[in-house]
Amino acid sequence: MGTRREPTARQRRLGVELRRLREAAGFSAREAAALLGVNSVQISQIESGIAGVSEERLRRLASHYACTDREFIDALVAMATDRTRGWWEEYRWQLPTSFLDLAELDHHATFRHEVAILYVPGPLQTEDYARAVFSARVPELTADELEMRVRHRMARKRTDFPYTLVIHEAALRIRVGDRATSRAQLIALLNSSEADDITVRVIPFDLDNFGLAAGTMTYMGGPVARLDTVVRDAPHGSAFVDAEAQLGAYRMRFRKIEAASLEPERSRDFINRLTKEL
Repeated sequence: MGTRREPTARQRRLGVELRRLREAAGFSAREAAALLGVNSVQISQIESGIAGVSEERLRRLASHYACTDREFIDALVAMATDRTRGWWEEYRWQLPTSFLDLAELDHHATFRHEVAILYVPGPLQTEDYARAVFSARVPELTADELEMRVRHRMARKRTDFPYTLVIHEAALRIRVGDRATSRAQLIALLNSSEADDITVRVIPFDLDNFGLAAGTMTYMGGPVARLDTVVRDAPHGSAFVDAEAQLGAYRMRFRKIEAASLEPERSRDFINRLTKEL
C-alpha cells in the first residue's frame, strides 16, 4: 500500500468518513487494523488520506463497523476507487492546493447552492472581472501568477448541474473593475440566469431584517447527503466544512436566505435595471 505525498481533499474526506464510522462503532485504530490484518499505522494513513484502501477492505471495514447505509458505502467505494486525473492537475505545484481542491469538488458535485455578498462567484465570473478580483490581492501577484489564476478560474466554470445562486445587491453594485467590466459582468450574469440549470436570485438592500448577510457560503452536493460539503472563505484559502450537524445548519441557513430573496424573474429584472444604470 503506497503512500501519497499530498492527498487531495476528496481523498482526505474519504479518510475522515472512515474514521467517523470507526469511532461511531467504538473501535480503536488497533482493533480496526486487526480486522484487516495490518498495523494501526496503516489505518492511520488510510484515515488521513495518505494511503488508499481497496474496495474489498473498505466494505469489510464498513461491515464490521455495522454501517448499513448501502448508498453511503457505495459512494465511499466510488471515492476509494476513483482514478480521475482532472484538468486541474496541470496546476499542481503551481497554484495553492485549495485551488485544486475546489476544482476537484466542482467536478464531483451533484448540485451547488451559493450565497454571494460582495462578489459575483467564480463559476459565473467573466475573464476581466476575475482578473480584477485577483489584481486586488494583497500581497500583489506577479503577472505570471495573476494570469495563471485567471486561466484556472476560467477553466473552473462547470455549471452543468443544478446551481442556485443567491446574490446580494452589494455584490452587483460593487465595481470590482471599471464601469465597462462591471457592466459586462452583469450582462454575463443575466445570460447565465437563462440557462436551464442555473437559478439566480437577488437580495435587495431594502429587505428588512436581513441579518443573514454576514458572509458567503458555497454548499456543494455530494452523491449522498452525508457527503455534502460547505466551502467557506478562510484567510489562507478555503475551508471545507463536512460535519453532519454543521451541514444541517447550513442547509437551513440557505433555505432561509433563498426564501427571503426575489423570485428569479424579478431578480433578472433587478439585474437588468442595474445594467442600464452603468
